[in-house]
Amino acid sequence: MDGKVVNLRTKLNIFKATSDGANIADCPVRDVMQGVNGKWSSLLMAALAEQPYRFGDLRRLVPDISQRMLTQTLHDLQRDGFVHREVFPTKPPSVEYSLTDLGRSMFGALHQLILWAELNHGAVRKARAAFDAGG
Repeated sequence: MDGKVVNLRTKLNIFKATSDGANIADCPVRDVMQGVNGKWSSLLMAALAEQPYRFGDLRRLVPDISQRMLTQTLHDLQRDGFVHREVFPTKPPSVEYSLTDLGRSMFGALHQLILWAELNHGAVRKARAAFDAGG
């Protein structure tokens, strides 16, 4: 697809026609968005967009993330090509994380969504409360 805005049905038909009968679960949009849609991914991407961080610094920056979830989220972002992990030969070894070129290019779009979320958080919470109240 060339990036033109088309309706969902057209996109799905193009995907089906060009993917040798692949299952819709293999949709490229789903596949890529799944990697940045995690609970902690956007926060970590935002931090790494500011500067490279060592693991411990990220852990202190986001204190309510467990060490296991931080490790897993960074691993997933690294696997998707958004984050680079560099090990320094110190005693003990230190590890620094930074955004890759791909991560920086994706963060431009993610940053717009983050700004939108900050500006519209109150309206979303109000809509949720109204829905939950049955109205």
